[in-house]
Amino acid sequence: MATMTISLPDPMKEWIEAQIKQGEYASTSDYVRDLVRRDRERRSHPELTLADLQRIVAESRASGTSDRSVADILADAKLVAAERAGRNA
Repeated sequence: MATMTISLPDPMKEWIEAQIKQGEYASTSDYVRDLVRRDRERRSHPELTLADLQRIVAESRASGTSDRSVADILADAKLVAAERAGRNA
């Protein structure tokens, strides 16, 4: 495994150390590896941008309150996720 040295402002260093103390991560390296994994995942799916998410939220808010149950919505979401997983396999 390679070694890399980085410099961070004190508040960022303190944030990482706090995450480790809370048990979120085993070490600074574990935290940075997680950030890199998340960034790679986000960049591998560029079809959904921040602007897209903001538009989706705005449209959802504008559509009003649903009369569907949470269970129905969750069931539909699981179906969509399964369909998407099948297309990406």
